[in-house]
Amino acid sequence: MKHPFDPMAAEAARLKALQLLQTALTKKAFNPVLIRLEGLTSIADFFLILSGGSGRQVKAIAEAILEEGRKSRLERLSAEGVHQGNWALLDYGDVIIHIFQPSVRDFYDLEGLWAEAPREVFPEDLLREIEMAKPEEDEWTEF
Repeated sequence: MKHPFDPMAAEAARLKALQLLQTALTKKAFNPVLIRLEGLTSIADFFLILSGGSGRQVKAIAEAILEEGRKSRLERLSAEGVHQGNWALLDYGDVIIHIFQPSVRDFYDLEGLWAEAPREVFPEDLLREIEMAKPEEDEWTEF
């Protein structure tokens, strides 16, 4: 994160978040929310919050994002919970990605904690991919 506010750095962070979201969608991540945090906290410019329907899916989504980050030479500060499957946190400095199983996401309610933060609108091409990745309610198989 850059101080003072740098619009070019903020746009680069937004594009990074969208790139990593696109990777997550290849593993059927669903219900994405991109929260703009700049000016509200110094921990990151964006939170990207995603869901995976099972522990295995959360792990697969996290591993795909980590691989994309390596291939794209994105600096990663930390990765937590990737092999546990309930919640993974991938910290890329200006973008922090949270991947949850639905019940865990509901429990932590990051969207509620950051209710005052603006939500980004996804580009049209990503909206189509998001819609295609959306599971039916009975597809959620938490274990």
